[in-house]
Amino acid sequence: MIAGAALYLFYSAATAPAVCAGCHKAQARTQPATPMGHALERVEDCDILRDHPRLTFQYGRYSYSITRQGSQGIYSVTDGTATLTVPIGWAFGLGEAGQTYVFERGGTFYESRVSFYKAIGGLDLTMGARAAEPQDLTQAAGREMIHKEVADCFGCHTTGAVRGSTVHFEDLQAGVLCENCHMQSAAHVAALKAGDAKGAAMPHLAAMTTEESAEFCGRCHRTWAQIAAGGPLGILNIRFQPYRLTNSKCYDPTDQRISCIACHDPHVEVVRNTASYDSKCQACHYQRANAPGKVCPVAKKDCTGCHMPKLDLPGAHKKFTDHQIRIVRANGAYPD
Repeated sequence: MIAGAALYLFYSAATAPAVCAGCHKAQARTQPATPMGHALERVEDCDILRDHPRLTFQYGRYSYSITRQGSQGIYSVTDGTATLTVPIGWAFGLGEAGQTYVFERGGTFYESRVSFYKAIGGLDLTMGARAAEPQDLTQAAGREMIHKEVADCFGCHTTGAVRGSTVHFEDLQAGVLCENCHMQSAAHVAALKAGDAKGAAMPHLAAMTTEESAEFCGRCHRTWAQIAAGGPLGILNIRFQPYRLTNSKCYDPTDQRISCIACHDPHVEVVRNTASYDSKCQACHYQRANAPGKVCPVAKKDCTGCHMPKLDLPGAHKKFTDHQIRIVRANGAYPD
């Protein structure tokens, strides 16, 4: 369930949102409350586990439970004979779709075999878990994570913990905060304090080309090259928006009107009202007196409702917006 990435730099306490708020008040006020800002939660801060102090699930001969005990989350699985019980280390995902748990046992990290899903208000198998039948109690509890996965997952869902391929948990800031994207902010703040305006200059992320934006956001949301080379194929890649967007017929790597940040401001909550995106679509698809643009012959509003359909992702208990913009045919196959 957890998506991965590749590039992370050191987070400095000097560039925590409270420091950034000195100049960037609006962004620092709203961003920590977004799903990105809560991409990972410490167990003691996890609202889902607080609101659901006991969760249970049955899969074959295995019985699962997640219970809240004080500030801890306790994960337990039994086959009726033996029981494996461990404290949950971290909660990945805010729970808009689901929330998956990671625990450590004997120096090895595991992704919980069951996850919480908002739509059902309870536990079900973690995405992909049905494909592998557990052979023992340890496998029933969770999927062992290799070293790179641990670094990728914490690198995407936290700020400051990953340097190179090593996770420094003592520096972990829960969620995707300022420094995760603005990677030179520590030097920026230091230069400002020293009165060095030239040295305080930072990369202007809003000025990125569409291709640069797709690659940048794709660090965690997966790039076109990553999916094309290693999958997954089919409906399973609907969650990887940069890949889907790049597949769109209207995608232009140099046209900022179709970049990730043309529609989404990462500092605020994602807008759910589909009609609000009409102006974004009409920035390209509009009729001009001297050079007629290609416009939709069917409707002039709610563009994304037809051209970016919401599709069920099996096992996720949620529909995801397909970012491959296209003319959708009735009963048409999912385009890879």
